Amino acid sequence: MTQVVPPILSVTPSRALVDEKFKVLVENLPPGYPVTVRSLHNSEDKHDWEAYGHYVSDHSGVVSVSEDLSYGGTYTGKEPMGLLWSMRPVPGSRPGLRLRKMNVCTPMLVTISVHSGHEGFRDQAPLASVLTERWYMAPGIQRITNNEQGVQGTLFIPPGPGPFPGLLDMWGGGGGLLEYRAALLASHGYVSLALDYLRFDQESENLELKYFETAFNIIKDHPQVMSDRVGIFGLSLGSLVAVTLAAYSTIIKPCCIVCISSNHYYPAQGSTVASRFEGVTRQLYKARVNEDNQVIWKDVGLEFITDPSNIAEVGRINCPTLLVNGCDDQNWPTVETAEDVARLMREAGKEHLLSRLAYPDTGHLIEPPFSPHFRATTFVIHSSKEKVLLLWGGKTKPHSDAQEDSWRKILSFLQFHLYCGPCLKAKI
Repeated sequence: MTQVVPPILSVTPSRALVDEKFKVLVENLPPGYPVTVRSLHNSEDKHDWEAYGHYVSDHSGVVSVSEDLSYGGTYTGKEPMGLLWSMRPVPGSRPGLRLRKMNVCTPMLVTISVHSGHEGFRDQAPLASVLTERWYMAPGIQRITNNEQGVQGTLFIPPGPGPFPGLLDMWGGGGGLLEYRAALLASHGYVSLALDYLRFDQESENLELKYFETAFNIIKDHPQVMSDRVGIFGLSLGSLVAVTLAAYSTIIKPCCIVCISSNHYYPAQGSTVASRFEGVTRQLYKARVNEDNQVIWKDVGLEFITDPSNIAEVGRINCPTLLVNGCDDQNWPTVETAEDVARLMREAGKEHLLSRLAYPDTGHLIEPPFSPHFRATTFVIHSSKEKVLLLWGGKTKPHSDAQEDSWRKILSFLQFHLYCGPCLKAKI
């Protein structure tokens, strides 16, 4: 490129919440000029992730990622947010990586750059670049470590006096404390407790329902929370906890529950959540392994839930329930679970309480919007300490569309049942 004046690259807004869209615009190019627009992120565990699209400038020398077609790259077509959702580890990275934000007090930094041509862009200096910030935690959110009453987690409180609705937020069988979804929910006006409940130590393995009831009540009794507007949000194993609490607890009454990648496996012999999960993992020697050496748990799960004595009495649930599932989930039979939950609630006269979202070509790990798709990642099986490549399922484009659509509908569900008023949304 020999022109004297360099191209101008802009990203608007350059600082935003992770579920907000941005606009990427390249100006001052020669007409009909081929360029590659690339995103690059160095994760907290020091791995590089990238996405890119190949574009050709219009007669005015402009490329608008929001409006123009990508002719190749990690995504094709008109994809305003393709530079985020199609991110993948750079060539040469080890297999099985998963991108997750561990420190929500700092932004996810993404460099957007424009390069000349469609080939060899990694080896050339960019024509222009912009550093963008993607935040889970909006300005003014309070982040408070919770050790109250033996409950381990992190509480996120929106700015302002409140009172606000509350949410108990739980992830799945990977264990550990994950805060990013709770921080994002707080950015949308909910006091959210990210709960640490599966650390695979002796203490967490003995957790009874009382632990989760106590966590729920910590939110309910907080002075900035509307005590009758507290819900539960869970993914995978976390959704099992949500279902179990809604069906069996005599101590708490959730206002609503959201279950992503639903699970209602509840054997009578399992006295704790961890013991039920361990009961599943001990049977994983039966799991199929595909030609890419990826482990498929779905069929093992199907064996468990076909026995009526192994499932929760979901007909006892008395609150609005939203199930969000991917039809290509290879980790758990979530589609069959949702069908069974619908049947049992219908038989109990509770079908009016149930809402379902099912997405074709979508896997198990349904994350907030514009998160990369992880078809298979490394997973440590606690009972054997073995590392395996676990197949979650999904295809990148439809899975990403599902994440965007489901998040919008989840927020609408929560607003309707917990706010019953105009949508509140934090902006940066």
